[in-house]
Amino acid sequence: MHAIRASRAFDGELFRAGGATVLVEDGLVVGVEPADHPLPEGCPVTTYEGTLLPGLVDAHTHLVADSRMGALDRIAGYSEEEIDAVVTEALHDQLAAGVTTVRDLGDRGFCVVRRRDRQAAGGAGEPTIAASGPPLTSVGGHCHFMGGEVAGPEQIERAVAERVEHGVDVVKVMASGGVNTPGSDVLLSQFTTAELGLVVERAHAAGLPVTAHAHATIAVEQALAAGVDGIEHCSCTTAEGMGRVSEETLATLAASGTVVCPTLGTDPRVLDHPPPAIAAVIARMGTTPQGFVRDRAEFVARLHRAGVRIISGVDSGLNPGKRHGLLGLAVSELVTAGLGTAEAVTTATAGAADGIGLGSRKGRLAPGYDADLLVVDGDLESDVTALVRPVAVVLRGEPIAPVAGPPSARLPG
Repeated sequence: MHAIRASRAFDGELFRAGGATVLVEDGLVVGVEPADHPLPEGCPVTTYEGTLLPGLVDAHTHLVADSRMGALDRIAGYSEEEIDAVVTEALHDQLAAGVTTVRDLGDRGFCVVRRRDRQAAGGAGEPTIAASGPPLTSVGGHCHFMGGEVAGPEQIERAVAERVEHGVDVVKVMASGGVNTPGSDVLLSQFTTAELGLVVERAHAAGLPVTAHAHATIAVEQALAAGVDGIEHCSCTTAEGMGRVSEETLATLAASGTVVCPTLGTDPRVLDHPPPAIAAVIARMGTTPQGFVRDRAEFVARLHRAGVRIISGVDSGLNPGKRHGLLGLAVSELVTAGLGTAEAVTTATAGAADGIGLGSRKGRLAPGYDADLLVVDGDLESDVTALVRPVAVVLRGEPIAPVAGPPSARLPG
């Protein structure tokens, strides 16, 4: 047994007055006590002045994307060795930023699912992975190069069965087009409501949740009608802009308990020069990159006020502004939009763990949970930007060195 002690602490849902002492044994948290709790004789302790909290959970990553411009364009051409190296680097950057659990929502040919399985067999010092495999998409649709194209009921049923056979943690379906695939229109849906319903029916029959990529308002409404468990992005976009959705639909979304991952978190240093595909969509909406980010955050605050379940994920890896390791920025954007700090940090800890099906072992400082821990510099309760200043990362009870995060994890300075 050993102990980690800090003068400030967040337990995954609430800030703890006076900090905490977390007792760790065999990779698990075995006790959470006040900061001045006397320790058993011979129990070593490491003390920090910052804020201790659970390791972060990035609920929307693409580990096969290398965080550079045109990341998605390269995925289809990677050799197995190259794509494995990209995944390794992505996991390293996430861990250095204090992210100890990731949900991957789109790989190529189930390579991240296989990486997850190797982790389970070998206990690698990497963030825990939950994975979807290639997302279901229309023929030539968004991210079709990942290998998930389907057309019609028979292909949909076969594709879901294939994912069940591979043991995925969630089925991902591209309900709308996307920004980063040529020929795909982010303002249009890619499936009928009946087809989305079939995905949900077959996945649920196998005990798997379904999450839907949906930007277009019509796709969000279809996904909700089909009974999906989660919606990614949920920007409710039309040609007039984002957030174009009725209060009635928001009330239905909230009442359903559907988990929304709005994929906030953009490095502000790239806003003056966004990727061309994104710049085109922003221009189509008649706004600016800065206005686009602001409008996204304000709409997420509207979702929150309506009672919608929000979790945080960045869409990590797609480009330099969405690099692996930027989850702290996503949380900061929520606070800027009006969420309380505890509410915002919960979306990347306990709330995210619950939302991706790992709430019984991740995202909380509590006995019986995995000892995935993060210490950040300063008082997180009064300064949410502390979340991008990791001081120490502990993965299943083992400290990770070096503790300093990569440049991608830090606010511009």
